[in-house]
Amino acid sequence: MFGCAPRAGQSREDGFAVVSPMGEISMTADAGSLSKPGSVPDSLELISFEIGGQELCIDIRMVREIRGWTPATHMPQTPDYVLGVINLRGTVMPVIDLRCRLGLGVTEVSSRHVIVVVQHDDRLAGLLVDAVQETFMVASSLVQPVPPMDSESDNLFVDGLISLEGRMLSRLVVGALMPVDFDLTAQVAA
Repeated sequence: MFGCAPRAGQSREDGFAVVSPMGEISMTADAGSLSKPGSVPDSLELISFEIGGQELCIDIRMVREIRGWTPATHMPQTPDYVLGVINLRGTVMPVIDLRCRLGLGVTEVSSRHVIVVVQHDDRLAGLLVDAVQETFMVASSLVQPVPPMDSESDNLFVDGLISLEGRMLSRLVVGALMPVDFDLTAQVAA
């Protein structure tokens, strides 16, 4: 958990709300009252994680599960950021080294790493991250657009920035992280 984030039941004044580990209650900054997650109008529920000291987040609705590191079976002729595939209860899915995919280097995998299983449309993938931090709600008005960068292509991976108490979280686009024209998600014959 972030050291500066309040516990459920404590208020903040920046449009940020904390969801309890059980996902039962959150605190809204607007009304200062307890509410069920998802009942706050015009808010987003996100999950944050760390990669190389950077804080990133995605929409919690994209997350199917979080699991400990499982060695992946390497597949030939795959992009560098695809570590291989794992079998998730009968479904074979790619595991993406998110650090590598974002151009931040290659992860030296250890047992402390976590795989965040995400689903975009009908495709599953595991995102290898250093650590999962927390789930939280934030007013959608706090999500700022990504400034133009000196780049040949648009920033496909990040669609918004969230500035909270001196921290900057990049909100990732799950669909853009998936391997292009690389659909390993398949049902394993029983």
